Amino acid sequence: MDFAINPADGIRIAYRASGSTSGTGPPIVMVHGTALSQAIWRGFGYSRGLGIDHRVITLDLRGHGRSDKPHAQSAYSNELFVGDVLAVLDQLGVDRAHYLGYSLGGRVGFSLAAAHPERMLSFVTAGGAARIGHGSFDRVFFPGCVDVLESGDMDRFLDAWERSGATLDATTMAAFRANDALALAAYMRAAEDDPGVTGAALASIRIPTLLLVGSDDSTRLRSAMDALQAMPSATLRVLDGANHSDTLRHPEALPAVREFIASVATA
Repeated sequence: MDFAINPADGIRIAYRASGSTSGTGPPIVMVHGTALSQAIWRGFGYSRGLGIDHRVITLDLRGHGRSDKPHAQSAYSNELFVGDVLAVLDQLGVDRAHYLGYSLGGRVGFSLAAAHPERMLSFVTAGGAARIGHGSFDRVFFPGCVDVLESGDMDRFLDAWERSGATLDATTMAAFRANDALALAAYMRAAEDDPGVTGAALASIRIPTLLLVGSDDSTRLRSAMDALQAMPSATLRVLDGANHSDTLRHPEALPAVREFIASVATA
């Protein structure tokens, strides 16, 4: 594990670079979702599947994984998340890369594409949205979930999530227990207050974009449809039967990403 420093506030960002250093494909940077870490890309086979032809760069956004975890809500703006990604690319000397983001990583990708399109060769958002809004995490987890995190007790959060009807496997439980509950709460409060990327900004994005979303992920599907209408270079791929948590694990997801990146490379 290596670390880069976001120059805006000195936060350390953990990252890995792996995969092909001699293949013909340009680098791919992959960014995880809420309360997860870069480990998902290895676990779901993306690092191996895309690393055959590409240099694969993964990172832990601030507040996640092995990166620094500030407790101040002001530390979790989309602008600072974008800076985390750029700090890693700059340290590695990567001028431009394909970008794949899941959920939170997709939202960060929209902001990166709007503010720094020159750093992206293409953009894949898997279950991500340009903006979220108040109540989003209550819908994803359970009502009052951020209040529970603010108690600092991750086990209490997980117990409440299971009582709400969620079925949590051991891997998910371990991933959440590795988080700092107060940092996660600060991020969630900030995310719900963030205005995200406006429709006008979306319309200005000319980067080839794949909107990858599950058919049973109704909130993100609506967001993807809105983005499709606004973005002139976007295409939509709906994964049949997938909900939000299934998106990356759907059998058609990784092949769709590989096919899209290959099409951009040959365009």
